[in-house]
Amino acid sequence: MTEATFDVVVVGSGAAGMTAALAAADRGLSALVVEKDRYFGGSTARSGGAVWAPHNEVLQRAKAGDTPEKAATYLRHLIGDEIAADRREALLSRGPEMVSLVLRRTPMKLKWIPGYSDYYPETPGGTPMGRSLEPKPFNGKLLGDELANLQPPYLPAPAGITVTAAEYKWMNLIARHPRGVFTSAKVGLRRVISLATKRPLLALGQALAAGLRAGLLRADVPVWLNSPLTELHVEDGAVTGVRVRRGDDDVLVRARHGVIMAAGGFEKNERMRKQFQREPIGSEWTVGAESNTGDGIEAGQRIGADVDLMDDAWWGPSIPLPRGPYFCLSERNLPGSIIVNAAGERYVNEATPYVDAVHAMYRGHETGVSHIPSWLIADQRYRNNYTFAGLPPRQRFPGSWYKAGVVHSAGTIEELAAKIEVPAEALRATVRRFNGFAATGSDADFGRGDSAYDRYYGDPKLPNPSLAALEVAPFHAVKIVPGDLGTKGGLRTDARARVLREDGSPVPGLYAAGNASAAVMGSTYAGAGATIGPAMTFGYVAALDIAARAEGSSSSN
Repeated sequence: MTEATFDVVVVGSGAAGMTAALAAADRGLSALVVEKDRYFGGSTARSGGAVWAPHNEVLQRAKAGDTPEKAATYLRHLIGDEIAADRREALLSRGPEMVSLVLRRTPMKLKWIPGYSDYYPETPGGTPMGRSLEPKPFNGKLLGDELANLQPPYLPAPAGITVTAAEYKWMNLIARHPRGVFTSAKVGLRRVISLATKRPLLALGQALAAGLRAGLLRADVPVWLNSPLTELHVEDGAVTGVRVRRGDDDVLVRARHGVIMAAGGFEKNERMRKQFQREPIGSEWTVGAESNTGDGIEAGQRIGADVDLMDDAWWGPSIPLPRGPYFCLSERNLPGSIIVNAAGERYVNEATPYVDAVHAMYRGHETGVSHIPSWLIADQRYRNNYTFAGLPPRQRFPGSWYKAGVVHSAGTIEELAAKIEVPAEALRATVRRFNGFAATGSDADFGRGDSAYDRYYGDPKLPNPSLAALEVAPFHAVKIVPGDLGTKGGLRTDARARVLREDGSPVPGLYAAGNASAAVMGSTYAGAGATIGPAMTFGYVAALDIAARAEGSSSSN
């Protein structure tokens, strides 16, 4: 067996792990990142790349109007007692420091997404202008040969174009708004310049993961790919390293001061999902990285660590396409569509935050009416006006979608109901009632369009950007299932990111961040990037605590 020694060992190369390693290096500690996959970046590289970390320097420069008091009020009302107050406070106090570290130690630039509302902007402390950041397009050349090792996006951009989150909103409206045309032209020009200058540009989660990796390259922090964790190394009751497999070699990597578990969730582990979560469930509806099979969580459990929130995930209504699931964002908010259950009835505000939408799907089992699968019903005007799951306006649904039973189309609502096996009279009554709401601009059943969040991805040319009648044949039904960005449950941690046992005592030497830990958001989701922002923050927090311990031990010697 080979051995190696570092001050800090980080398991996992997503945003949490790379930020932790960057923070450790910033404090003068030697750090190593070990990654199971052949790629670095994990689910971060497959994500939208947004970062939710209130009152950071980017928001302050942009005069976004955020304050620590507002953010604290928001989280207190949103999360309440579900999560310990000191963990919420750690997120708010350390988040801005984390953002400043990333800006200082990497070539990545972050920008505010103005108007991308908090998910509950009407909650005290919430803001319709939003607190979310995203990376500016990143020059992949800065990674050198490491660019080939970046986790691919879950949906490659057509023709290699680079689209930011802010641009995505307007490109969906290319057939409806001049700004959609302007944004599309800008994105196209950027692609031409990228090709002419031979600079591969990255956006969204790709840019975030690449920027963090570039920071580690600058800091001389090694990242071992193809190096799965086999177990935590424990001596005298304390975690003092990890055992990993590298090719044919078993390697003991000793950690002088601490191990940070940032190996992602268990979304791709069928056994764990069925053990902890509600049916129908499985690993085929997630867009998380294939390597996220809960290895780090189970390694912690084997040495006595406690877990929490294992029944929950970063849910989102998703379309089970033949090529893999598509996580719906704008599709549910855009006017001219509804979502119905097996009874042909609406059961939720379709534009509600995606975690809440799937919680509502699962609640259907309690009513005796199946909401899984659900069906997104839209008319042809909706398809003529808006981008859908990457398809431009007016483009026909692919034949493979029809063949897979994911999409059905018909000339009347009644014919469509027969194809998806829901009661025709009920579906017709549901559409008729919804059309009445569209005419008045007010959804009396579920309040769709009342929230600033509902309206963000809507059509600004309409009085209620989220409401329009379903009137123009043919009509379409698209299958919707409870997908996710990753699981929420994991190792239970405290405000210092230390992993806890069932009795609340810390496991010496072991820390956790990201989806390997139970989410600080609890069962909710504060805003775009409230997965990644806290993951990065608590990776940073873990490194700070380890550095403080290391300094204390050296001064006492």
